[in-house]
Amino acid sequence: MKIYQVDKNVVVQDGNQIKNITSLRPSIKTSIDLIKVALGNDLSITDYLKNTMATNRGDLNSSEISSPRIPIDSPETWAFGVTYEDSMKERQAESDTPDVYGKVYTADRPEAFFKSTLARIKGPNDQVGIRKDSTWDVPEPELTFIVFHGNIIGFTVGNDMSSRSIEGENPLYIPQAKIYNNSAAIGPCWVPIESLDYNNLNVEMVIKRDSKEVFSGSGNTNLMKRKCDELNDWLHASNDIPDATTVMTGTGTIPPEEFTLKPGDEIAITIENIGTLTNTVIEV
Repeated sequence: MKIYQVDKNVVVQDGNQIKNITSLRPSIKTSIDLIKVALGNDLSITDYLKNTMATNRGDLNSSEISSPRIPIDSPETWAFGVTYEDSMKERQAESDTPDVYGKVYTADRPEAFFKSTLARIKGPNDQVGIRKDSTWDVPEPELTFIVFHGNIIGFTVGNDMSSRSIEGENPLYIPQAKIYNNSAAIGPCWVPIESLDYNNLNVEMVIKRDSKEVFSGSGNTNLMKRKCDELNDWLHASNDIPDATTVMTGTGTIPPEEFTLKPGDEIAITIENIGTLTNTVIEV
């Protein structure tokens, strides 16, 4: 079951069935409205939607979800790093202080950082950025969870754009390497937690330049050292998190050292049973 925001409508795809939930329940104009109504009726989001969709009204075709916007109006986006061994090794290779990443990988406390606000987050087919003052830039494909009332209620696809040259120069530069214009994207839809085996999902990334593939790689969320529930607990430690916050969970797929993004590149990130987030690169 996939949930999209299309214009001012919530659209749900369940197998071959596509329904405009807003036309069936006019009070539900956003994903946040949907979550509030479902939980307010003591139902899971999946059960509420199945009940709502059991009607002959509201049917759409697949073209109606071809141009979605960000799947949820997330007030904040946070991110975790060094949650995969491959990520630790790559960041050690780029850094003048490699022991920092080994220590955080084995420590009890994970690396967490603020990533984006709602005004800055990008959606499907939007442009993502590489910094003008950076020389080595990569996208990071990440399973991204959605928090409501302190609990994980669903998942989407995330792109954590990063400057490896800035972070590699000094780990204290991580905010500049991670937080800048067009540095984060989510989409194209989100999937309720009860509809997904989120600890075993294939993650694939393909980068094209002038329509030619210049990088492809894949991984699986079963390789995460720190699972989503643990990350969510750490996120809330002494930290009030707004409802509908999205949280990127780290990457296990990173292009090699000789690769860097260029303006015009197309990034496609696919997470099994969720969807494909596609963005083009600009310099910011």
